[in-house]
Amino acid sequence: MKIFSSELAYNYGTYTFGYAQYGELEEGDKISEIYGVGFLPYSGSPDAPNTLYMARSARVVLPEFSLTSENRRIAKKFDGMFQKKRISVQQFSLDNKFISFCLDYFAEKHGISAMPRTRLEFILRSPFISDVVIYTKDDQLIACVFEMREGLAGHFWFSFYSLSFLRQSLGMWLMLDCAREAKVDGLDYYYLGTIYGEKALYKTNFELLEWWDGSVWQRDLKMLKDRGRTDDSRVIANVDTWKEGKKLF
Repeated sequence: MKIFSSELAYNYGTYTFGYAQYGELEEGDKISEIYGVGFLPYSGSPDAPNTLYMARSARVVLPEFSLTSENRRIAKKFDGMFQKKRISVQQFSLDNKFISFCLDYFAEKHGISAMPRTRLEFILRSPFISDVVIYTKDDQLIACVFEMREGLAGHFWFSFYSLSFLRQSLGMWLMLDCAREAKVDGLDYYYLGTIYGEKALYKTNFELLEWWDGSVWQRDLKMLKDRGRTDDSRVIANVDTWKEGKKLF
């Protein structure tokens, strides 16, 4: 992987100089190893395929993974309700009905501009997705997950589900269900994306959870929760120089 930095912001008064860290996938790279040093796939610009960014990501250590009381509550709510099918992304048939399903979910959950069709198609062409996990009930599409699996690692990248299940914790169950399957399949790590802000702290309900601090994987959940609850005080408006001039989704 080619690693590069992009200047972001500075404070000369405290000698603080910020640089965003990126990686570019190269032939022969193992994606699982790249995840292991704190990078996640970047899907913010059509001008940047095969690109990753470093962030405060989280992963479940599957050999030590066990259900918490909250996990068991969520599992009891949805286990056995749906039929599940895993499809290789190379064999997945993309149609307008599926696209509308995903876009309607994102528009309602995150805002209409968060996931335009061009970004969805960009993600599905990405080298960082290996499988589409489909959940149905009575032959009706209920949910889907875009997942990366390589070697002994998996990544729960994006999920979409029926709007009739909003505010019912189905998203948490999908993450839990995929993590349980990854453990059964013998994987070592299951990556859950980033943890920034208080809304993302639901991911700390997984045990055992590690998070990337920029240098090493930490297991101190109190520190993680403290950071998540105070993240709003560290948000900046700057865009790093690498993104300048690029078309953004």
